[in-house]
Amino acid sequence: MRFYSLFIFVIFCFSCGKDDNSSSYQGYIEPDPTDDDPVIVDTITDEALLNIVQRETFKYFWDYAESNSGAARERYHPNDPNNSQNVVTTGGSGFGLMAILVGIERGYISRVQGFDRLSQILNFFEAADRFHGAWPHWIDGTNGNVIPFSDQDNGGDLVETALFAQGLICVKEYFKNGTEEEVALATQADALWKGVEWNWYTQNQNSLYWHWSPDNGFAINLELKGYNETLIAFILGASSPNYSITPEVYHESWASNGSITTTTSEYNIPHILDHAGSGTGPLFWAHYSFLGLNPTGLSDQYANYWDLNLNHTNINYQHCISNPNNYIDYGENCWGLTASYSRNSDGSTGYSAHQPNNDLGIISPTAAISSIPYTPEKSLAAMHYFYSKKSTLLGPAGFYDAFSPQYNDWVTQRYLAIDQGPEIIMIENYRTGLLWNYFMQNEDIQNGLNTLGFTY
Repeated sequence: MRFYSLFIFVIFCFSCGKDDNSSSYQGYIEPDPTDDDPVIVDTITDEALLNIVQRETFKYFWDYAESNSGAARERYHPNDPNNSQNVVTTGGSGFGLMAILVGIERGYISRVQGFDRLSQILNFFEAADRFHGAWPHWIDGTNGNVIPFSDQDNGGDLVETALFAQGLICVKEYFKNGTEEEVALATQADALWKGVEWNWYTQNQNSLYWHWSPDNGFAINLELKGYNETLIAFILGASSPNYSITPEVYHESWASNGSITTTTSEYNIPHILDHAGSGTGPLFWAHYSFLGLNPTGLSDQYANYWDLNLNHTNINYQHCISNPNNYIDYGENCWGLTASYSRNSDGSTGYSAHQPNNDLGIISPTAAISSIPYTPEKSLAAMHYFYSKKSTLLGPAGFYDAFSPQYNDWVTQRYLAIDQGPEIIMIENYRTGLLWNYFMQNEDIQNGLNTLGFTY
């Protein structure tokens, strides 16, 4: 269902090049792009590699954030740093909130620096355009005005808002027992997410709808149905103390009255839930809703969500192992299909939702890296492979968004907030459970999960 935004996005992709910006946060050591010493590559420890990937990826949300708002830019092209420089992404900014908390804990920035940046971001979103409490997909970072995502999409985007709210809840929990100023920030974060009118986006039906516009109303009429990345919107809607949705919305819309379950499988691995009729779908479906929502032991009447995401990841992995299209380098070290920048048939850069039934020979580092809680050994093997090609794959804000050994080692030297964010967050959840712990301890979230019949 995310494909609405995935395929419209392609019209906003532009060419890029190279930039020599350096990091401004403490503890950073610029990697030597000419250093291809195989001994160093072969002997780097898993721990050191995780440190490098988190530290470098953090720069996307710190050094390359939109300057006025402090929030995450939709994309960053090092060859063209002015590309979409003022376009703030709502969902990616939610990932940025969580990444900043990781940055504080890892010592990339001080607690005061993190507090100041988070205050800047929350103040911006407090004043930005909202539509029955929901923020738009894109916002002009210079003034907070909506930037239309498509002809009819110039209002609230409930899924992007849910991804932002996930970060707000983590900020609330992180600072709620701090200094007077920190408690005020926590209160602000709490009030912002609680202002979302989830029930408005039902159209008085037992459904949730993605968009509403003051000019076009519900004209797009895109219902949220699983399985995809929209689970978090239902969890938050049920958790809202002011604008809650009923359990019937979850069961009839998300779960399609139970028909969300399936007995199909790939590589003898059960799907468990129907991934919108697309096999297993792109791997970001196993990431976005679960950056804060902990899938460990998370179950409802339809699925055990840890098993669901583990199977999803292993099917994606096994597809790359079996390599039915005979793409170069695919295998146990080179795997990971998800929505990302892509290579068009004419060699230009586009965008596609890569997955086993839409495998274009493009590997997206975020797919394997962000899956590390589910498949740690397999994800680390992929990270070592990516790092062995650091002279071409590792740029100023972590690994570039996509590459392909099949097409003469094609690499897109570009970044997207929604791809960089899950890397640093899911690595941290694997290492310490940081974001999972803060999100899951929130009393409103617990109430929402209980209302929908979850065990966790």
